[in-house]
Amino acid sequence: MAKTESTFKNMFLVLSGISLVAATTLGFVYEKTKVPIEQTNLNKKLDAIKQVVPSFTNNPTDDMFLLPTDEGDSLEIYPAKNNDEIVGYAVKTYTNKGFSGYVGLIVGFKPEGSIINIAVLQQKETPGLGTKMAEPQFKDQFNGKNPSSFAMTVKKDGGQVDAITAATISSRAFCDAIQRAYNTLQKGGLK
Repeated sequence: MAKTESTFKNMFLVLSGISLVAATTLGFVYEKTKVPIEQTNLNKKLDAIKQVVPSFTNNPTDDMFLLPTDEGDSLEIYPAKNNDEIVGYAVKTYTNKGFSGYVGLIVGFKPEGSIINIAVLQQKETPGLGTKMAEPQFKDQFNGKNPSSFAMTVKKDGGQVDAITAATISSRAFCDAIQRAYNTLQKGGLK
């Protein structure tokens, strides 16, 4: 059997063939997993909405709308209705001020503005420290509080929030995300 000569043409054809097979495979896997991933994300969001607002009879994802923030972006607002009466709003909010960057929350508000409950959607904080933001000992201190009269900053900064021990930056980020949600909801004129 003759040895194939290593030429630019041969190398180009072999690499092009490998790239074509790899791209086709990746495209196929992407298309097969796209819908299940979207469904999983939607179910996760719907479960979080159910955790943060009272029981509702509508589908909040169908009634979702966007409200602009003071920072130039928008937050997703999910109205929870019980027989056409608004019982709460679930606000998908975030901050980039976490110790490891992005922190995503869903905050449930009563129509008058007090917090019902909070669910952590996404965070990459330090395990065992900042990740405690998802634990009831920290997040439940906000339940029933109205950010208009409750200083939404950690005690170290003159506020009323008990910070997570050794995770002040994560605690500040959590407060920032809640305050962003509240400000956006109030600015939107929803009551």
